[in-house]
Amino acid sequence: MAQFWARLDAGIRTLPPGAFAFVMATGIVSTAFLMVGWSVVSTVMLVLAEVSLAALAVALVLRLVRHPGSALSDARKPERAFGYFTIVAAINVVAVRLYPHDPVAAIALAIVSIPVWLLLNYGVQAALMLGRRDRPVATQVNGSWFLWVVATQSLAAVGAEIGRGADNQWIAAISVALWGIGVVLYLMLATLVTLRLLTTRNDAAKLGPAYWIYMGATAITVLAGSYILVLPADLPIMAVMSPVVGGLTFILWAFGVWWIPLLLIFGVWRHGIQRIPLTYETDLWSIVFPLGMYSVASMHFGTQTHLPLMTTLGEYGAWVSGAAWLVVAAAMVASAAVRRPAAPR
Repeated sequence: MAQFWARLDAGIRTLPPGAFAFVMATGIVSTAFLMVGWSVVSTVMLVLAEVSLAALAVALVLRLVRHPGSALSDARKPERAFGYFTIVAAINVVAVRLYPHDPVAAIALAIVSIPVWLLLNYGVQAALMLGRRDRPVATQVNGSWFLWVVATQSLAAVGAEIGRGADNQWIAAISVALWGIGVVLYLMLATLVTLRLLTTRNDAAKLGPAYWIYMGATAITVLAGSYILVLPADLPIMAVMSPVVGGLTFILWAFGVWWIPLLLIFGVWRHGIQRIPLTYETDLWSIVFPLGMYSVASMHFGTQTHLPLMTTLGEYGAWVSGAAWLVVAAAMVASAAVRRPAAPR
């Protein structure tokens, strides 16, 4: 028993900042299956996302209480700090999925995510900008930085859903403002990350699955934009922003599609040419989430704007994301089984 608790405590101490990516991936694939009519599978995955969210929340609190130094150390590392934004995104992905059936629970989750987003939005940036460094922070930027965008747009999406249901102009305006902030953050980070890829030598070991969030950030921006477009047309903010949101949402959808082949090339180069072993890592959920998010965003935006091509692509994407979820989940279980020490005789 003592050995079990020691292993559990070690797992809590080393909990990856991006651990909540599993909840993000599971929640959005649940939404994708709901949209293609597989309601039973969708419900099972929703329950799994909810249970995982609760379990990871407990593990995170225990880490902060028992190992605060380890948690704060991750928050100061440019290559790991942005993983904490998966907390906000996971909460709101589940909230968006819940809202049509349980708006009270969805609103409660959204409220919980706001102070977490504020803390990370300013705390992580302050730590990286003002902390003492041996080398520039920009040289350590990677795909996980796009989680800043993902978390912001997850708030915009759930806010738009709540604002539409309540017909509240203040919530609607704040949601549109968050969407605009997310777009500007995406443009800023896309420039920064692309420049790093083009101006420094790329290490195959570090060019990992997290770069798929490059596309995932566009996908959740498209989803949040599509939710904003169905806000009541008579709201003052919509008279100003509706054409802007519609145009930029489609442009970002197209840009996300453009990124997919290049991301596949990254994977072939990393594993096929540079021979990095393809093994389970938490970042693999950063591939599943963008696939599921792009599917949901395409179906929702395509339906709202009467673009059947987008809707069809989203429906096919739902099955791709579901298959990817199964593969990564199987790899996760197999990896856990391999790491588990044999029981003493």
